[in-house]
Amino acid sequence: MGEWLGTEVEIEVTNVAHGGVAVARHDGRVIFVSDAIPGERVRARITEDSKKSFWRADTVEVLTASEHRRPHIWSAASIDRAPEDRAGGAEFGHIAIAHQRELKRQVLADSLKRMAGIETDVAVEALPGADDGTGWRTRLHLHVAEDGTPGPYAARSHRVIPVTDVPLATAEVAAIAPLDEKFPGADHVDVVVPSVGNPFVLTGSRERPKAQRIVERVGDRDFRLDVRGFWQVHRGAAQTLTTAVQEAIDETLFDLRAANLDLYGGVGLLAAAVGDRFGKHLRITTVESDPLATDYAAGNLAEWVGAAAVTARVERFVQQLGASATATERANLDRATVVLDPPRSGAGKAVVAELASLGPAQIVYVACDPVALARDVALFRERGYELTRLRAFDLFPNTHHVEAVATLHRR
Repeated sequence: MGEWLGTEVEIEVTNVAHGGVAVARHDGRVIFVSDAIPGERVRARITEDSKKSFWRADTVEVLTASEHRRPHIWSAASIDRAPEDRAGGAEFGHIAIAHQRELKRQVLADSLKRMAGIETDVAVEALPGADDGTGWRTRLHLHVAEDGTPGPYAARSHRVIPVTDVPLATAEVAAIAPLDEKFPGADHVDVVVPSVGNPFVLTGSRERPKAQRIVERVGDRDFRLDVRGFWQVHRGAAQTLTTAVQEAIDETLFDLRAANLDLYGGVGLLAAAVGDRFGKHLRITTVESDPLATDYAAGNLAEWVGAAAVTARVERFVQQLGASATATERANLDRATVVLDPPRSGAGKAVVAELASLGPAQIVYVACDPVALARDVALFRERGYELTRLRAFDLFPNTHHVEAVATLHRR
């Protein structure tokens, strides 16, 4: 490490960056600083100076506070604590909620302009819930220290921080979170409160646990999935994304009988959203690499005779689809709508290239990372697709994460 490590510097914070950090400059270097807000002057401690192009730092004192600063919603993450003792997972908790959404909007808009050459005035929409952005997590993942103590990691660390409360969790999750218990030998503890049925407190190791079914209800539709399977964490997220995807599809380009696809489909939430909008004669294939999730998707989509659930890696699936498609299948793909909900890393160049080569009429891209979305939108633009619609949602209040739903049409 370099000579500046551990040094404290006074800096003017000028901007926000992706990842929940703010931007400043000192001695000709860019500094990514945590727990600060653009417009503030802070004293920060350098934590990383091994990179030639930038440093990282933690705020240790606010010298001139932003009008948007508030007491942190989680005392365990407060600036009053030493940086190494601050709980991670609520990195925007010191910022007024409306300004959090503005900063997320800036990151999304800047990413699209910088990477895809697209100007947007998209707003980040709030979900129903508490005004301060607490009480929304229906799932809580706690790490376990060597002595058995559960808790979150410190920011950018694998050090477990003991906590006495979990303000982002719903009241039902908080009531059963075993924060004062010990779990010797466990790797983690999961608290899961599904919308239907009993809550769960599950200890686990790195080995894959035994499957256990739960039910989540969205509107009047039930989805079955494994208790540790992927499901949206915010109590209102599944319904929000269901409606957003339904509205994002241009019905003038939609064909019930085309080879419609739901990629990275999980247990079929978004495929069902398409089916609920367009009816029982829908033809759609949902693709997911987790075989357990695919099994549940098949059951969750059983009422649509034209629905199929395939276990496969998306990249391999679209490659094989392109390589083996007949002229008739190509025509069906040409009229298709594709729903794309990739992991945080995005779809990536290979999937975008293969998907664009299939030539679907429209793509609805659900993104949990603005930089990955902007990169993939740029790749789609190079291959003949234009962004025609964009919405963003605050599915993760008091964190830097933001969800977006984008529609791309073939030129």
